[in-house]
Amino acid sequence: MGLVVIARPAHRKQSRLFFRIELRTPASHPVFNPMILLVEDNEDDVFLMERALRKASIERPMHVAKDGRQALEYLQAVGQYADRNSFPLPSLIFLDLKLPFVQGFQVLEWINQQPSLKQIPVVILTSSSEQSDRDMAQALGAQSFLVKPPTADMLRRVFESFPGI
Repeated sequence: MGLVVIARPAHRKQSRLFFRIELRTPASHPVFNPMILLVEDNEDDVFLMERALRKASIERPMHVAKDGRQALEYLQAVGQYADRNSFPLPSLIFLDLKLPFVQGFQVLEWINQQPSLKQIPVVILTSSSEQSDRDMAQALGAQSFLVKPPTADMLRRVFESFPGI
């Protein structure tokens, strides 16, 4: 990933010109932080996920999107999520299927249509154990499929299967 250096005149002091240097990554190379985006509308399931992460000794910041629309806004950096410094792109997404406003399959399909996001691993975390849901998730690009509630062992295996996140 390359960096773009931008030098802009900041101000003139006597005979010297001072420049402000900004380092930015090109838009085609978004910055990913070692954080988790959990897309989950049920507060009890959020609690169970946080507990399983603690038991697995997985220490990553996590942002919770409470519905599919909020997840899309977060990933697009729009509205309240426009500041990428405060709301960085995740390195891993846990996605429920049954969500208000925009269903999990629709979110998954959208993610995989975005060239800058499709490399983010998406793990389906749902109460459904239906084979048809597993098949659809895989067809739409999910890397893994977990049935709730998550356990420490389940999460350890997920993180072991994606080294570097």
